[in-house]
Amino acid sequence: MTRDPLFDFTGKVALITGGSRGLGYEMANAFATRGADLIIASRKLDNCERVAGEVRSLGRRALAVSAHVGKWPECDALIEAAYAEFGRVDILINNAGMSPAYRSHEMPENLFDSVVNLNFKGPFRLATQIGHRMSCGEGGCIINVSSTGALMALPQAVTYGAAKAALNAMTVSLSREYAPKVRVNTISAGPFLTDIAKSWDPEALKRMALPLGRAGNPPEIVTAALMLASPASSFTTGALLRVDGGQR
Repeated sequence: MTRDPLFDFTGKVALITGGSRGLGYEMANAFATRGADLIIASRKLDNCERVAGEVRSLGRRALAVSAHVGKWPECDALIEAAYAEFGRVDILINNAGMSPAYRSHEMPENLFDSVVNLNFKGPFRLATQIGHRMSCGEGGCIINVSSTGALMALPQAVTYGAAKAALNAMTVSLSREYAPKVRVNTISAGPFLTDIAKSWDPEALKRMALPLGRAGNPPEIVTAALMLASPASSFTTGALLRVDGGQR
């Protein structure tokens, strides 16, 4: 494809968690198509390898890493693997997450911990360790994928919404802590028709009353990620970009 100079990522290295499917897969493909080398991380290595193979078929380098990013030792191993392979990370996209529906008064502690760990604790570890390295080097950008669940009532998914709200707060604080070399921004995603949507109640989706009248298609996340990662957004940091069909 002919690359727009504003969105040419040739020579850049992007690390995407949850990069083997859903929104992460769409972003991985978009960055690779525009010249970036990729580190694809998720818990299932075979899925990561499949996506890495697709990236290599585009003429880019790719590294597949199995990592449960809710666990700090696995986050650290992911970081070390990325730097051993590429020597740097220019773009970090904290995309991995989970949002199980559960009655709040019945939620067991281990599930509470799992939700918080994957949606906040792990992204904090990756963002701080990689952000520090970026700030000591040539800089870079971090994109945290959050949810409208952090901005509105979310019955039976309170833990998820709270963890994503923490992620939003982290974005603002880290954008100051690692400035001026590192930009940190949030994409606040609404309902998207990824694999997880297959389990959604169609009537519940209708009740969301989205102004655009539908849920998002996964490729519709791409332009937000490209924009926030692009040098053309060099004056954008600490921002929250809603990609949610107008959901309120």
